[in-house]
Amino acid sequence: PLKHINTMASSTTVPEGTKLTITLPDDFHHHFRDGPATANVLEHATQQFGRAIAMPNLVPPVTTTDMALNYRDRLMSSLPKTLPHGSFEPLMTLYLTDNTTAEEIMKAHATGYVKACKYYPAGATTNSDAGVTDVKKTYPALRAMEEVGMVLCIHSEVSTPGIDIFDREPTFIEQIIKPLVQDMPNLKIVMEHISTKEAVDYVLSAPDNVKASITCHHLLYNRNALLVGGIKPHFYCLPILKREVHREALLNAATSGSNKFFLGTDSAPHAIEKKETACGCAGMYTAHAALQLYAEAFESVGALDKLEAFCSFNGADHYGLPRNTKSIVLVKKAWTVPEKYAFGASVLRPLRAGETVSWSITSS
Repeated sequence: PLKHINTMASSTTVPEGTKLTITLPDDFHHHFRDGPATANVLEHATQQFGRAIAMPNLVPPVTTTDMALNYRDRLMSSLPKTLPHGSFEPLMTLYLTDNTTAEEIMKAHATGYVKACKYYPAGATTNSDAGVTDVKKTYPALRAMEEVGMVLCIHSEVSTPGIDIFDREPTFIEQIIKPLVQDMPNLKIVMEHISTKEAVDYVLSAPDNVKASITCHHLLYNRNALLVGGIKPHFYCLPILKREVHREALLNAATSGSNKFFLGTDSAPHAIEKKETACGCAGMYTAHAALQLYAEAFESVGALDKLEAFCSFNGADHYGLPRNTKSIVLVKKAWTVPEKYAFGASVLRPLRAGETVSWSITSS
């Protein structure tokens, strides 16, 4: 069991000007979108990550190897022109469906560019309507993934209408994850953006092939941020923010030193008019300050010494990737987040818009 942490401790903060050098991190869950807005997102992501898993829930979804390679080409052509060659690599994924074949998995793996498949339960989140309706239908593809060592990334929530939105992750663990892990003992699995104490407890008890990513917003916020004082659409994400007991469990896990947990921002940009509307999209945009926000979370419990492994080692090790050789420097220096950023022909409102972030990235 993990030790209990005091999330209200103030003696854990470090002095202004403190510098922290860590190995360049990777983001194992990022939404770059497609089209003109992609360049805006990449401008932020490439400032703090060496590699990033590119989510495949485009319209249409990235279901084949050829589509993944074409999407990779579009991402590469959208990189900032000032970015040194080879300093950022998008890691491609296939969108798993009921009809994904073992042959398609083998073809994707052979390219060297496709590192994972993404399991979306049909209807669970943004652009997931073509997702999996029955996990058993994916078993031929999953067995091929098990054979070649490809990672399965799972949005671990049921989409059954009768299940309360706050219970969808624990229900998914019981109904889907546990039987799947038993049936596929050698399949590398990432439970993505876990949001509950139940998920933390399960991952800790699961075999070593099962690990989890955690977002910075689930480490920093509970559901009060979404609901108290009025509906805050920019705090609406899936999995939805939960009670404080769950945030504390996630923070405890992330800062424990366990290699079972690693960075995955799930930074999900939406044009402001898609968020501030009668039926707003799910997703929080954190690409502009993700690493700095993770530093805030780790500092809050006196665990900055655990930040590097969580951000830069654990995910790469699980994916079978070499750790990055470059480093990045954080400094305890507050800055104010702009109210909006460009997003193609529109704008988006980032997390902490108009407010301060206490850590910055510096070049020295």
